[in-house]
This record gives sequence, C-alpha cells and structure tokens, in this order.
Amino acid sequence: MILNKYSRIYTQDDSLPASQAMLIGSGLSDADLRKPFVGICSTGFEGNTCNMHLNGLADEVKRGVAAQGLVGLRFNTIGVSDGITNGNAGMRFSLVSREIIADSIEAMAGAHYYDALATVVGCDKNMPGALIAMARLNRPSLMVYGGTIRGGEFKGQQLNIVSCFEAYGKKVNGQISDEDYRGIIHNACPGPGACGGMYTANTMAAAIETLGMSVPASSSLPADSAAKTQECLDTGAYLRRLLELDLKPRDILTREAFENALVVVTVLGGSTNAVLHLIAIAHAAGVHLTMEDFQAVSNRVPVLADLKPSGKYLMEDLSKIGGVPAVQRTLLDHGLLNGDLMTVTGRTLAENLADVQPLGAEQDLLRPLSNPIKADGHIQMLYGNLATKGSVAKISGKEGLRFEGPAIVFNSEEELNQGITEHKIKAGQVVVIRYVGPKGGPGMPEMLKPTSAIMGAGLGDKVALITDGRFSGGTHGFVIGHVCPEAYDGGGLALVQDGDWIVLDATKNTINVQLSDEDLAQRRAAWQRPPLPVRQGVLLKYIRTVSDASHGCITDLFEEDQTGAPYPPAPSVQERGNLTTSNA
Repeated sequence: MILNKYSRIYTQDDSLPASQAMLIGSGLSDADLRKPFVGICSTGFEGNTCNMHLNGLADEVKRGVAAQGLVGLRFNTIGVSDGITNGNAGMRFSLVSREIIADSIEAMAGAHYYDALATVVGCDKNMPGALIAMARLNRPSLMVYGGTIRGGEFKGQQLNIVSCFEAYGKKVNGQISDEDYRGIIHNACPGPGACGGMYTANTMAAAIETLGMSVPASSSLPADSAAKTQECLDTGAYLRRLLELDLKPRDILTREAFENALVVVTVLGGSTNAVLHLIAIAHAAGVHLTMEDFQAVSNRVPVLADLKPSGKYLMEDLSKIGGVPAVQRTLLDHGLLNGDLMTVTGRTLAENLADVQPLGAEQDLLRPLSNPIKADGHIQMLYGNLATKGSVAKISGKEGLRFEGPAIVFNSEEELNQGITEHKIKAGQVVVIRYVGPKGGPGMPEMLKPTSAIMGAGLGDKVALITDGRFSGGTHGFVIGHVCPEAYDGGGLALVQDGDWIVLDATKNTINVQLSDEDLAQRRAAWQRPPLPVRQGVLLKYIRTVSDASHGCITDLFEEDQTGAPYPPAPSVQERGNLTTSNA
C-alpha cells in the first residue's frame, strides 16, 4: 500500500534533486524521504488565551506522528483573536481571517504535497478555516481543538470573557465600582483555552467533532488538561490509520454528517456563527447546505443544554460529566443522530460511542427531551421586507418570541457604542446597526460589545437588535443578524429611519418594517451607496470577492459548479513511471 502518494512526487523523482536537497538540508534523512509527510499546522501565537498554547500542542502532535513512522512538518498560519478585536475596528479582520487561514493551509499543503494534514487550532475562525482547507485538499486529515479555557472567579462570581463586556455596561450605568470592574478584567481569563461558554469556538469544535473530523472528546477537553496533551500524542496513530484506509475529508463530510452537526449545535444552544461557517465548510466539501436546512433542524430539535451565554454552565462543566461524546450518545439513543457515519478514528460515530454513557438525571446541564429549555431550535431564519434573502435570529425563548417597536438607527458599531454611553437606548426600541455587513463593515464584525453593554445596562429583555453584521456566540437577548441583502448593497436596512415601526416575529419567522412597497421604493430611489470603507489591502480584496451571508461569506462562490473538485490531484504512479511503487 502506497501511503506517500503525494510527497513521493518530489521525494522519489530523480529529476527533482533540488527538492530533495532542501529537505535533506532541513534535517531529513534518505529514509525519511521514503515516509509519508504529514503537514502539522498551528494557529498558535502569543497574546491570546485561545492560541497561546497551540504551538506546544503541535509539538506533541509531531511527537505522536514520528512514533508512527511518519514525518511531521510543522508550519504556522495566522489567527485573529475575536475577544481582543471585539468592539474595535480590528474586528473587521476576524471573519476575513477565516479565508486567509483556509487559503494559506491549502497553499502550504498543496504546494508541498503533504500526504496528510493535522491542524491545531483555537479561536473562532481557526476551525472553519482549517476545515475548509481540508475539504478543498481532500487528503487524510483531522483537526485538534486547542481546548476550552477554565472559568474565572472574582468575589464569589463565576466569570468568563463575556463577563467583561457586561461589566462595561454596568460600569457605564454606575452599577459597579472601578475597582470591581478591574477585578473582573483581571480574573476572567485564568489561563489558556478558547472562551468557555457555548460561544463560537466551542460551538464549532462540537460541530466539527460531530462531523467526524476530530477525535472523540476533542471539543470538550480543557486546554490545560493531561487528556488534551494525550489527544495530541494519539493523533499520529489516527493519521496513520487514515492513510492506510485512504479515508479523506470528503468521505466524512457528507450531507448526513452536516445534519448531525446541526442537531448538536441546536441541542447545545450554539452560536449563530455556525450558520456562516457550516455553510462555508459544506461548500468546500461539495455539499449543498442552506439556511433552510438550519430551519428544518430547528423545527424538529429542541434546545436542551443549560450553557452560557443564556444559561448557567461552561464547557468545562460539560467535560466533567462526559463531554460532547456523552451528549452525542444521549442524542443517538433518542434517534436524533445518524450513528452510521464514518469519522477520523476509522470507525463510525456509533462505534466511537459504544462505551460512552448517556446523560441522565444525575446532572442538570442537559435537560431530558421531555423538559427542554426550548421546544424547538434557538436559531431561526427570518424573512421579510428587511431581509428578503433571510436573516439569522438567536432566540433562546427567555426574551420572548415577538418584539415590535420604533427603530433607532446607527450607521456603525461605533455610533451605537457612543449612543449607549449617552443613554440614547430606551426600553421598547428596535436598535438597528447597519453598514456592518461583509462588504459594508467590511468583514461583518460581531456586535458583542454593544449587546453586552445593553445587557449590563439592564435592557437585555427590553430592546431588540437587528444588524447586517454578526453576533458573537457570547451574545444573548432578542438579536437578529446576517440580514441579507446587507445595507451596503441597498437592502432593507439601508432604508430604515428613526421611528419606523419594526415587527419581529420568531413564530412566523418574519422581520418587517411597517412601510408600504411604495414608501420603500421612494426611499430606495433616493438612497445612495456610501463610499467604499477601505481603499486597499486585504479588506478591499474581501469586499470584491465575498458572497453574502446567506452563502456563508465565502470568497470562491462559483455558481456554475457548486460541487468543486479536490485540489490538487495527484499524478498516478503510472503517469510518473520513474517513481517507486512502495514506501520502502
């Protein structure tokens, strides 16, 4: 069996001496050149708790790879911290980084013909970026999640990253002292790991584990746990098995696997960012996934997990009672998951879960189906004259299912933040944040700072927010994002004025401003597109290539061919007759 069918193209070809000389010069032996090459990509960087430890985990992966007779070759790509950039202009680069990550991994692994790929990733966009690259390349691959952060504590209050944003709202409204405000900041992030609630990082990690692209429990192990280190060491054995089976991402990333992932995201009360990311991953894998598919799952699957942001527990707490595998086993036993699907272990989901105990009455983190937190899904797709191509609502049920009121309009997040500071937001209003979409932002920034500040000000259940931008997984309240078409493209949000009456209905799945078609047509005729928000660089490239949010904000939408093809194809042994036919 040929396990090095890609790398051998240049390691075993006598006409490519320079390639071999550079590999030998970098420390490889002649024997190494006959082994399969595994690219090990880390998004590790200093200065962010989600990513600060990833290079160390990647070193453990390399040790595990070497123990299996494989050659591990480390490389890095970027990671933009959502927590650090939220609430400032740096957030414009966050979603953009997903594409840079995907493109750079594809470029490295494609250019150097790695036979297999392992990615060690942490923050929100790291994971979908890595999966997009894996699906494009379609070589044996798996993802290692860097793990969740431990919870913080201050004066008896349990803390996480969102506590800081909400503390700001309390500070602005004089509800906490400066000393306590600083105390929360100093204690919210006690060590390495991604944000601890069911925010975007943990949502995507759980979804990807359910897709079958990471090993069991990867998504729920704490970053600093011994089990996470052992997972990294075990990665080599899994990769060798994938190579022996020739089991590739597109064999795993099937339509049914995505349906499983949607079920787990719904049950856990996951982030609305899962809509963007799973649509984008599916596109890369040649699977047609739409907003309607999310709605179909929300129509039949309840929210069961009492996890933050709207609930009580952190991912660390779930890990203590069996982690995501225990949730999967519970859902499998109730017929909500398809257990016959292959995973990176070389076994099916059901086989992975055979010895896992389901969750029962001994805990209250996951409710029974007979007593759900919400009888249907929290992620709802709303359509109307404000979102003719759809929008994504996060409705936990705690904030009600219907909201109507007069609009108060802000043309940027900065304007809204200033409005919060000046106490312009009043109970009963529908807050409109526009020109923050994929193009208008650019980069579709998250609105975590304003939503958290509103929560901190005690208005979380008294106002609604709608935007063509995104909401963080840490956001809660009556919030609707991903409004399509975005305001920059002349969508309905661009036409709203202060005082317009807006009606939001999560039971009828509608989002409308109470204006006639004639009134909207008159406003549209008078509307002028604002100038481009940037003039050069990566953000301008993004504006010119990004699709709308309903298509996952991908930058390689090719309407004539939604299936794509793995990149790049490997020449066969017959096509390159001078190559050897074994690894020996």
